[in-house]
Amino acid sequence: MSILVVGSVALDDIETPFGRVQGALGGAATYFAAVASLYDRVNLVGVVGTDFPGQHIDFLVERGVDIRGLQIAQGKTFHWAGRYDYDLNTAVTLATDLNVFADFRPALPEDYRGSEYVFLANIDPELQ
Repeated sequence: MSILVVGSVALDDIETPFGRVQGALGGAATYFAAVASLYDRVNLVGVVGTDFPGQHIDFLVERGVDIRGLQIAQGKTFHWAGRYDYDLNTAVTLATDLNVFADFRPALPEDYRGSEYVFLANIDPELQ
């Protein structure tokens, strides 16, 4: 069995009352892939820019996520900046920069097409 996920892979800047982090690994497809990899093989389809840190790719690979469907495009990775107050369940978006994600057209490696399950993460419905 395998799981296909198509969606956003991002770099996030997060502010909370407890601190701030910049360039954190983000994106709905990323977090779904990381968790789903605890249960089965995950095939990831997404796009990042040339600024995407290798350590973030390593994070996915170390968890057994198949990243052959992760495109690396010229330009900057999708970026989201947000702030959480003491209620960490509510985010305030400070910035959203689609960057290479704006022109993303999913391309599935042939063997991904046999995935038993598909998760369509945060992405334009036209691409789903």
